[in-house]
Amino acid sequence: MVGIIHLVRHGHHALLGHTLCGRMNGVTLDDIGCEEVARCATNVSPQPALIQSSPQRRCMQSASILAAHFGSPIEIVPALDELDYGEWTGRSFEELGRDPRWSRWNRRRGSTRPPGGESMRSLQNRVVRHLEQLRNDHSTGAVIAVSHAEPIRAALLHYARRRLDDFLSIEIDPSSISTLSADRGGFRITGINQRVLA
Repeated sequence: MVGIIHLVRHGHHALLGHTLCGRMNGVTLDDIGCEEVARCATNVSPQPALIQSSPQRRCMQSASILAAHFGSPIEIVPALDELDYGEWTGRSFEELGRDPRWSRWNRRRGSTRPPGGESMRSLQNRVVRHLEQLRNDHSTGAVIAVSHAEPIRAALLHYARRRLDDFLSIEIDPSSISTLSADRGGFRITGINQRVLA
């Protein structure tokens, strides 16, 4: 049984804070992001036997940096993928700020969805299903799961027994670590948004 899962957000990239990247092609870590993830590796304990990654390039790059540090294998896991933002993918946050649907979605994450995209409820279901399967199927002590802010938030809200509408109450920074530890009743949260500063 997996005892610990470290949920690690990918490192910094040049579009962060400007563009809703979602599942855009070609989004890669910049130098800042590579350095952040390298520092992140020094804050992970115990050493993971396995590193899993979202299929997005920025996550796979982050996972590769962690894998080089620990000498651990990498698995690409679709369940850890970013939320599908549908028609909003690739739009600037400035542009989205003028869209009333964007405001409505950010007020009511539990009951709305991006146009042509995936709901937060669907995202939460797939991420939690994967984490529970991981907890039960693997006979290893610790796993790193490299993903994105929204999947990590969705998982933490589930294990904190909080509503999806509370998503803004949980900050998930680039290269941060949030930790789930298993006990007889399932997972409990033992760390949120931990970072190693420069």
